Amino acid sequence: MKRTLVIGDIHGCHQTFLSLLNKIHLNPESDTVILLGDYIDRGPESKQVIEEIINLQNRVKRVIPLMGNHEQAFLNYLQGNNREFYLMIGGAATLLSYGFTGDLLADNYRKIPKKHLEFFNNLLLYWEDAENIYVHAGLQPGVHLSQQPTEWLLWSRNEFITSGYDFGKRVIFGHTAFREPVIEPHQIGIDTGAIYGGSLTCLILPDLEFVSVPGPKRLPHLPQET
Repeated sequence: MKRTLVIGDIHGCHQTFLSLLNKIHLNPESDTVILLGDYIDRGPESKQVIEEIINLQNRVKRVIPLMGNHEQAFLNYLQGNNREFYLMIGGAATLLSYGFTGDLLADNYRKIPKKHLEFFNNLLLYWEDAENIYVHAGLQPGVHLSQQPTEWLLWSRNEFITSGYDFGKRVIFGHTAFREPVIEPHQIGIDTGAIYGGSLTCLILPDLEFVSVPGPKRLPHLPQET
């Protein structure tokens, strides 16, 4: 049976990501893997996570990585924009994983492998299939999918989650951390806060099965952070 496996926010937790991949037993020929963004920042192994996803793309026929707000912030940082903000939301951990020292100098920039830069620049903002819409953060109610603002796709929280809006398909999202997956009539949230001491979750469709592995034990609570 063909499966779609949707994975929530990884945030530099490479070992946790590996544990989840080992647990879900991917079929490289028939499975579709959708990753909901926020692969980097806060955790110590952002570079390794990106390398793992690129390797996954080489092993599995259909892997669809989406952009998260942290990937957007990283690209902005590399372009010299909003650097302080990026560091404030956990970007220093990503820079360290790539071997950056001090400010963003030319030699630092070259420490990012070309294939990693291509990966970041080619991330999709959303994906849809016959049953579901997949997005990092959320959608703006009343706006056609093709016209959705990037700000909503990557950064929205309660204004999307509490809307209860029916987009014609279920919206499967990450970004906002919950202790357990949230299932609503028109939404499924699967960020279970791996970086905050929660877990990393994969939603397996069409069976609506959740598979989770514990994240690193960092904080006893799940803050609603950027």
